[in-house]
Amino acid sequence: MKKLQIITVLIITALFIGLKSDTNKAQEEGINFSHINFKAAKALAKKQNKLIFIDAYTTWCGPCKLMSKTVFTEKAVGDYYNEHYINLKVDMETAEGLALGKKYNVTGYPTFLYVKPDGSLIKKTMGATNSSTFIGYGKSAIKKQ
Repeated sequence: MKKLQIITVLIITALFIGLKSDTNKAQEEGINFSHINFKAAKALAKKQNKLIFIDAYTTWCGPCKLMSKTVFTEKAVGDYYNEHYINLKVDMETAEGLALGKKYNVTGYPTFLYVKPDGSLIKKTMGATNSSTFIGYGKSAIKKQ
C-alpha cells in the first residue's frame, strides 16, 4: 500500500514538472515582455537601438487574454519581436496605463502601440489577430520609423 502511494506521488510530481516545463517553454519561445516602466523602456530602447512594442490590455478583456495565450507565445512571433523591440505589457487600468492611454488615445483593447525611444508613436493597431498579421504589424512599424 505504501509503495502504491509513493508511486502515485511520484507520477503526480512528474506530471506537474512536465506541465510547468511546457509553460516555461512557451514563455521562452514567445515574446519576452520586460517588467519595467515606460520611462525605463525608452532608455533601454535607445541604448539597444530598438523600438518599443506596448501591448495595451485590461485584465477583463477576452481578446487580450486570447493574444496572450496564443499569438504572444508563438516562436516566430517571439523571434521577431524579441529581436526588434523592447516589449511591454501595460494594464491600461493602472496609473501608468491611464497616462499612456491618454497620451496615445487608446480607446479599445487590445491596442498595440509601436513607439520610438523618444516616445513618439509610429503605429497603432487594435484587436486580436493571427500571428502572421501580428508579425506584419511589427514589420510595418519598423519600415515607418
